[in-house]
Amino acid sequence: MRKRPSLELLGTEIKPGKGGRVMLEVAKLHTNTPIQIPVIIQHARKKGPTLLLLAGLHGDEINGTEVVRRMIKKGWNKPNHGTVICIPVFNIFGFLNHSREFPDGRDLNRSFPGTKNGSLASQFAYIFMKEIAPLVDVVIDYHTGAAQRHNYPQTRCDFRDDATKELCEVFNAPYILDSKLITKSIRHAVSKIGKQYILFEGGKSNRIDNFIVDEAIAGTKRVMTHLGIRYFEELPEQSGRVIRDSRWLRASSSGMLNLRIENGQFVEKGTILATIADPYGKFERSVKAPFEGYIFNVNEMPLVNKGDALFHLGR
Repeated sequence: MRKRPSLELLGTEIKPGKGGRVMLEVAKLHTNTPIQIPVIIQHARKKGPTLLLLAGLHGDEINGTEVVRRMIKKGWNKPNHGTVICIPVFNIFGFLNHSREFPDGRDLNRSFPGTKNGSLASQFAYIFMKEIAPLVDVVIDYHTGAAQRHNYPQTRCDFRDDATKELCEVFNAPYILDSKLITKSIRHAVSKIGKQYILFEGGKSNRIDNFIVDEAIAGTKRVMTHLGIRYFEELPEQSGRVIRDSRWLRASSSGMLNLRIENGQFVEKGTILATIADPYGKFERSVKAPFEGYIFNVNEMPLVNKGDALFHLGR
């Protein structure tokens, strides 16, 4: 029987049945201190697919980092078959600064596949696509809503990709959204080279939400069991709802936003979702659902401007 080969990542050899921690080094601080991104690998003795658990692409999206941290802490990233690679914090600059973007204001998730000598974000994207992406078969990428937007647990994929859609169904988040690939996003770049990519969204930035974290971990375990990487005991099932069409509802006036519904709930056409009022008692206007559907994103900012996105409503 042929012995399973070692895995080589960033110049480090990981032998079958072993694990390791390597550093992805792309840049330095102004003090000449290297910025190092820890990459944790567990390489089983038996053959199987390679799964990447990726978080912190946006530095202020902490929920995903907590998901990957708990997977490592509990030892759930140790496979019986195949390989599991974990990157708990990718955008280390944003993580340190509690910021979504890089120091130059660029969004890493609009910088792929990157270039060797481009912007800082572009260089991060380039080394990821060169050193890590070719080694993996499946990516689970954990995100949250930006600013004060709170995402109900959901996965997103292009429904034209049957294999990835099947994995999203296995993940079984409360909602599965049909989401076309966005040019220069990591999902677009990785899908283009033939990898399967699950985008998980849940919670909001700069918060750890244990309900969201638990949903993400349960989905990750389902995918690992499905891929044969590691068997987990049967997890609670839920009826994941498929969202094929959605619409952002925007504020018709500026003022104070008073929410009347819960994120994740089903609403009938005409349901009052919130009210917008001025602080002096001159007006109060209702925000109503234009059609029946499911609320899966809520803006929790108490003060809003005309045109702000308030709710994402899906059919």
